Amino acid sequence: MHVVDIDDPTDPRVDDFRDLNSVDRRPDLPGGRGLVIAEGVLVVQRMLVSRYRPIALLGVQRRLDELGDDLADVDVPFYRADADVMAKVVGFHLNRGVLAAARRLDPLPLAEVLGAEMITVLEGVNDHENIGSIFRNAAGMDVGAVVLGPGCADPLYRRSVRVSMGHALRIPYAVTSRWPADLATIRESGYRVVAMTPSPDAVPLARAVGEGPVAVMLGAEGPGLTEHAMRAADVRARIPMSPGTDSLNVATAAGLAFYERVRMRP
Repeated sequence: MHVVDIDDPTDPRVDDFRDLNSVDRRPDLPGGRGLVIAEGVLVVQRMLVSRYRPIALLGVQRRLDELGDDLADVDVPFYRADADVMAKVVGFHLNRGVLAAARRLDPLPLAEVLGAEMITVLEGVNDHENIGSIFRNAAGMDVGAVVLGPGCADPLYRRSVRVSMGHALRIPYAVTSRWPADLATIRESGYRVVAMTPSPDAVPLARAVGEGPVAVMLGAEGPGLTEHAMRAADVRARIPMSPGTDSLNVATAAGLAFYERVRMRP
């Protein structure tokens, strides 16, 4: 790591961090600069041990001090600026005080993410915070991979990465190219596909997750899983709810499903 002081917010060397709240110019979109942005000390630390290798960092002296040991063998520039200059670069005051930028990598092939005892499959989960929360829940409950079906939000969007606490950079994920046909591939790999639904005729969650490899499948807020996806599942499962409430936030439901499986281990 080599430290470069930035006093001018228009300095082109920090363009990878510019206008992070500008919809049409932000660098962490799949097009344009095609970068992944890690925000905050903990998320940067998780990027450093992921497959996403930083190309530059921007931050204040305090965060440089905190990351000193982590960056000792990282040969990229750390652009050091005060909080006001940094705010003018990114477009808002950044309380976390440090950013790292890495090049985007393609999702892994589906076959490469299968093999863990538990994975999760998502369809139409189009909210970045929900995606980030699901990755965070997955990391905490030993979910080995995330499979993204059609209509899902970008897990490498800055908000997704931040809400996931950096786990979106660490947990393997794949994007299906054939939906719902790829669910058959998952089943043929030995997984019991459990479709989460509030339907009263679904079996209680504790009875559905069972033993052996399991793929927990969840759909969008509101509409839930499509009928095509549910038909491709082995079992439909529901979380028992109090009267007057039919469902939970999708990330909360995912966390409960993951926990139920972990709880059943010997």
